[in-house]
Amino acid sequence: MSAKNVVSESLYDGYAQSFSVSEVLFEVKTEHQHLQIIDTPFMGRVMLLDGVVQTTERDEFIYHEMMVHVPLFAHPAPKRVLIIGGGDGGILREVLRHKNVEHVTQVEIDGSVIDMCKEYFPKHSNGAFDDPRANIVIADGKEFVAQCQDTFDVIISDSTDPIGPGEVLFTSDFYKDEKTCLNAGGIMVAQNGVPFMQGQEVTNTFQRLSKLYSDASFYVAPVPTYIGGVMSLAWATDNEALRKQSVEQIAERVAAAGFETRFYNADVHVAAFALPNYVRALMK
Repeated sequence: MSAKNVVSESLYDGYAQSFSVSEVLFEVKTEHQHLQIIDTPFMGRVMLLDGVVQTTERDEFIYHEMMVHVPLFAHPAPKRVLIIGGGDGGILREVLRHKNVEHVTQVEIDGSVIDMCKEYFPKHSNGAFDDPRANIVIADGKEFVAQCQDTFDVIISDSTDPIGPGEVLFTSDFYKDEKTCLNAGGIMVAQNGVPFMQGQEVTNTFQRLSKLYSDASFYVAPVPTYIGGVMSLAWATDNEALRKQSVEQIAERVAAAGFETRFYNADVHVAAFALPNYVRALMK
């Protein structure tokens, strides 16, 4: 296939993944970012923001299940959830599978991302944006948590990488404001990059979160198109017991929830907190 039929990711200097492109479905430069949606033979539809892969049809389930079900099954009774980002709807879809969740607020900076994903990635949200439990707010996530009067049991920060508009969602001020929105014993999780490639992000996040929470750590998930090894997901709570629950405890909640998952299960949940030594070394 000729070079013009290939799109290469631009996240790292000197190292990239490339996609054979069947068709460019959508491309626009919005006020905030350059959005591309392409069809590929292997990964299905792929969305890139500023040249960086955000999601694909084929492997999205791994990321979305691990971002959502780890905190929601770790928490004994999550009723209110806040999602920062997540415009493709995959996080919202998985959160709303939990019938004990009564309310979800999702804050997305760019409404056009939601509109495009409804059209081009309908299975990501699978109708979740129309669920009466969902409150969709088009606003800057940092400003929202700084002014937020509500509180939540679980906060999921599904941000882009800490470059451009997503950079503010990795700052000490954002984490501090975010904690004021969290109920006692609540859990905050956040996308935190691929530590083999973006190790400084783990160090920065750990230093910032460990000053705010008695239990700041990470768990990991292997998402094929987030290349460079396992990706790290930040974990923060003041209830240290929540990270150390047994397979049996988690399995009981999973069974009670009564829905099927493709990647997540109780064994994966517990094992995800077992960090490789090179990741532990970054937590300093």
